[in-house]
Amino acid sequence: MAHSPFFQRQAKARRNTLLLVALFSTAVMLITLSVCVVGYMVTRSTTSALPFHHWLLTSHGLITAGASIALMGVGSLIRWIDLADGGRRVAEMVGAQPINPDTNDPLERRLRNIVEEMAIASGVAVPELYVMDQETGINAFVAGYSPAEAVMVVTHGALTQLTRDELQGVVGHEFSHILNGDMRLNVRLIALLAGILMIGQIGLFLARAGSYSGAVRTRRDSRGQFALGTLGLVLIVIGYAGVFCGRLIQAAVSRQRERLADASSVQFTRNPDGIGGALLKIGLQGSHLGTTRHASDMNHMCFGESTRMKFMGLLASHPPIEDRINALQPGLITRLRSRLRDTRSSEALRNTQAENSAQRQANASGHAPGNAPESTQTSTPASALGFADPAPFNTLANKGSGSPLAGNNRYRIAANTPMSVRVGQVYPGSENYAKDLLGQLPATCRGLIYTRAGAVQLSYSLLIADLPAEQQQRYLALLPAHSVVGHQEPILQKLLPTVTALGAAARFPLLELAMPALRKLDPSEQQQLIHNVKALAVADQNISLFELALTSFFSRHLSPRSGRAVAVKYRRFQPVLPALRQLFSLLARASADNPQQAQASFSQAMAGFGVSGDAVPKMLTSVSLRELSQALAELNKLSPLLKPAIIDASAECVSQNGHISVREYEMMRLVADQLDCPMPPLID
Repeated sequence: MAHSPFFQRQAKARRNTLLLVALFSTAVMLITLSVCVVGYMVTRSTTSALPFHHWLLTSHGLITAGASIALMGVGSLIRWIDLADGGRRVAEMVGAQPINPDTNDPLERRLRNIVEEMAIASGVAVPELYVMDQETGINAFVAGYSPAEAVMVVTHGALTQLTRDELQGVVGHEFSHILNGDMRLNVRLIALLAGILMIGQIGLFLARAGSYSGAVRTRRDSRGQFALGTLGLVLIVIGYAGVFCGRLIQAAVSRQRERLADASSVQFTRNPDGIGGALLKIGLQGSHLGTTRHASDMNHMCFGESTRMKFMGLLASHPPIEDRINALQPGLITRLRSRLRDTRSSEALRNTQAENSAQRQANASGHAPGNAPESTQTSTPASALGFADPAPFNTLANKGSGSPLAGNNRYRIAANTPMSVRVGQVYPGSENYAKDLLGQLPATCRGLIYTRAGAVQLSYSLLIADLPAEQQQRYLALLPAHSVVGHQEPILQKLLPTVTALGAAARFPLLELAMPALRKLDPSEQQQLIHNVKALAVADQNISLFELALTSFFSRHLSPRSGRAVAVKYRRFQPVLPALRQLFSLLARASADNPQQAQASFSQAMAGFGVSGDAVPKMLTSVSLRELSQALAELNKLSPLLKPAIIDASAECVSQNGHISVREYEMMRLVADQLDCPMPPLID
């Protein structure tokens, strides 16, 4: 059965972790041998000048080797634990500053608009956005352990020096890393590199200690400090060998993935000139990071080389710029160079960084926008910066049939087409849908979603939008008063008409737009929000499929461990059959017209996992919120290559006569999200 390349790439990314461990082990062995050679030269006189291979088995040799391995292991372990919270910690490590969801900066709003379009089109929650506001080079990276918890970091140079199409190409490249599972490997590589570099850092410390001169120093102290400094210098030399090994590892795991991400960017945006232009500007102006000491650690994660190094062809984590551009489209680099010569002189390109610096100083001193350099005028029309012009509200209730937001309440499922094929893909219709949705969101509503209070009230409106007004107020009265996560009627009434007008198909995308603001809630506020959402879901004693999926979504993504990696625990279905029983019982009962039809759907779904005939367990009569959350958590521990079968079986459960309702599909997207399987909107 054909499945989306998403699952193969996810599985390959996990297998690459084994390759990474093998390369790390080899580097540790080589560095340990180098340290042992130094130890042998220092101590061989006390061991009767034994040959090196014999010396290794003495107490001196074993202690030296053991201490070296332990130091590198501890160094990696400390960084591994430090990065356990995922992308947010990586962004903080490099000094990036978060971009507020409701930012008024036009360049940051342009970036957010591009990212939101791509997120909605691909079915991924909008990543948290950060900017390295002191970096003039053009660069970007994503970090995290799952698509739903990703963080995207861009440099100030990328915001100011790239056009909208070029920035969109960079964002498409980074979304490829999100969808292909590269982020997890990238973060773990940072931790492993920290261990490899530990010996050199110790050497640097010893060298500094050896060069320290106190007020009173005896002759013996001088000899001791000289020996300490000499040992430190030797360890620094060995440390450079560790740097060399680390760069080789980065190059080994990164180059092919960068080519794939470039190609995926063209697939997502259908515009090779965008990412090609960004790459050309990197070749002319550079992508190096100069304000963080972690630039070399991040090299394999970034869109372009983040650090200068010798032996570039051997140690570079990325293919040469010209090769990357030529791989996108034959003759593209020639066309881009010609266009660049026609639009901007080479002198202007060399002066771009100076202009950007002047602009930042002008902003800091409070100069009027009219005094800013022409390239960053804040009076640029919103449409030129990539903002969708919000349509008047009355057009939402009277959309024409040509709008992707309009259409039938049910979608036809093509015969013999597994639903899992759609996972991790971006379709032209999905991109148009995303642009149309953002364009039709009233400016007031969109601004509210970007705030914490507005995002909270949106969550409540998704649950009560279909209820009569009197029932809405009765259920909202159940929520405890709170300044942020409590019921706020003025905000809610501004959001409810939009949620109702856009319909069920827009509710999951609206939730994706609200996630950056919801992540900024305090932990206690997040837990209170989860409690409130559950209270609204069970208020009528009749929990719908959407309510179950939505509460599970909040329970996972707003939990204290939401950014942590989920390890593969199961490589066959037998251990998770109880979880499958709970999921399929729920789906079959919620979408069937009668108990007989529900049992038939349930039995058919379970048969796909080797359970048939008398072995089929009885369908559960009810599934609680906790049971559903636990079931989805267990299923998420399956190997990526096993998850497509669950997606396809779930689709069979909810589809009736080859059709699937909008709400059923959106519920499936929420369930798939719990399995780290982003699904794009289904456009009829």
